Amino acid sequence: MRIPRRLIPPAILVSLIVALWAFGVTDRLSWSGLAESQTTLKAWVAAHPLLAPCLFVLIYIASATLSLPQGALLTLVGGLLFGTAGGGALAATGATIGAVSLFLIARSAFAEPLARRGGAALGKLREELRRNGFAYLLALRLIPVVPFWLVNLAGALCGMRLGAFTSATAIGILPATFITASIGASVGGVLARGEKPSLAVLFSWPVLGPLLALAALSLMPVLWRKWRTRHA
Repeated sequence: MRIPRRLIPPAILVSLIVALWAFGVTDRLSWSGLAESQTTLKAWVAAHPLLAPCLFVLIYIASATLSLPQGALLTLVGGLLFGTAGGGALAATGATIGAVSLFLIARSAFAEPLARRGGAALGKLREELRRNGFAYLLALRLIPVVPFWLVNLAGALCGMRLGAFTSATAIGILPATFITASIGASVGGVLARGEKPSLAVLFSWPVLGPLLALAALSLMPVLWRKWRTRHA
């Protein structure tokens, strides 16, 4: 049976994900593993000031493209190894490129067939996303409780434009990414004591409240245009 060419990239992607889980690679990316190797990692980063950031970004791109659940851990590692500003910037770069990679793979394989079979309802949704996709995606990216990989796939399958997807992702992930990197920058002592860092601060009202407010604010232009159209 011949596999359609458009399905080859997602088939390879799924195969890699299954292989990583089957061989326990994801289990090695853990808090305990980071605690044991943080001294070695810091020494290696200090000895390779140019290679280390590039390698970190490549690892983050692969993780985001493969939809691995270690995104928060990698962002903490970035803060631990490169500081809040450096780690946050590197993590945001890797996450954005990885998200775009997954978006392009999913869109090329499934978006057009889904559009042909989706009927009028999906057609209206795709048209709405073409007009206001940036605002909707920005709102979702600003809220750290929405799974990163799910938003990537939803944007691709619903026909978002690449430019809107990329810009909304790059902007929307910045607050939570830099907050997580700042936690990572001061987490060395916690790991050395054998304790697990807590990301509960991301879901506390002093942090989550402003993020929700920003998400609501990003939707205001859309709501305003709809209100004007309805009352014109």
